[in-house]
Amino acid sequence: MGKYYERLVRPRLFRDNAEHAHEQAVAALTFLGKCGPLCRLVEATFGAGARSPVSAFGLTFPNAVGLAAGFDKNGTAWPAAAALGFGHVEIGTVTAHAQPGNPQPRMFRYPAEEAIINRMGFNNRGARAMAERLARQPKPGHRRIPVGINLGKSKVTPLEQATQDYLLSFAALADHADYLVLNVSSPNTPNLRQLQDEGRLRELLGAVTAANRARPAAGKRSIPLLLKIAPDLTWPQIDAALGVISEYGLDGIIATNTTLARPGYFASVNEAGGLSGAPLRRRATEIVGYIFRATGGRLPIIGVGGIVDATSAAEKLDAGATLVQVYTGLVYRGPFFAAELARAVRDHSVQR
Repeated sequence: MGKYYERLVRPRLFRDNAEHAHEQAVAALTFLGKCGPLCRLVEATFGAGARSPVSAFGLTFPNAVGLAAGFDKNGTAWPAAAALGFGHVEIGTVTAHAQPGNPQPRMFRYPAEEAIINRMGFNNRGARAMAERLARQPKPGHRRIPVGINLGKSKVTPLEQATQDYLLSFAALADHADYLVLNVSSPNTPNLRQLQDEGRLRELLGAVTAANRARPAAGKRSIPLLLKIAPDLTWPQIDAALGVISEYGLDGIIATNTTLARPGYFASVNEAGGLSGAPLRRRATEIVGYIFRATGGRLPIIGVGGIVDATSAAEKLDAGATLVQVYTGLVYRGPFFAAELARAVRDHSVQR
């Protein structure tokens, strides 16, 4: 199926504007997700053999391959993800306040490099709208795959009020998430990455973990919390982040987001935004390996960045990742990439 997509379908899609093609894909999956019998037929036909359960932060994942945040920003398409072979999906990034994102055009493909630059800017309908939508969908514990929700800071919120902004999203969405991610690493919201500084990170994680610990007293379950970091951090900065994660007992880490670096071919590309895809592969894997060694393998890692085939996925797992996520690879490899990858990862795990 992957070769068919690359030869026949992808050239037609790539003649369209990148963001419009993305919107068309989301609309198609949203439609598929509303047709339960069709979803199950697609899953049985194309997802066969993709199961290889993985346990992490108290959840069971049907396989190790997930859909990264950024694809399903408003939580409309995720019910179709299991049919495509994904073992989990992370929706968002969602912010407390609805926002349009950055001016268009803001997404650019580089097929020869298997890469994308985007400066979307967390365009989404807001946490309250997402909560209302998820309330009408299957709840945590009753889904075919776990659903994570990726939280970001609203652009209109000053950096000094970022913690309160995240707490608003947490309060709206915690009941609907299998796990939650604090995204402090997107390069496309001004000053957001400053939240990775040790002091600001301690304030944010302290407040959100306190809110999470208070949930059982109200008769609600606490939620696995993860932090998503940038690939552009130095080793000392990663060490500092890991120290804060340990201090507040977070359940995992996502390594990594998109990069502001412009290696090789991209040194001459004059487009602002985060670079993803194959050029990020090596750096993301290095960071996964570093975190695994620094934590003695005790902190579950979701490895993201440059996964465009089975080999690049296996690298992340061999470096210490528990799970992996894809997005740009899906753009270049097609809708059944996750199922193909899950089967390959399963076979690799058996051979190790």
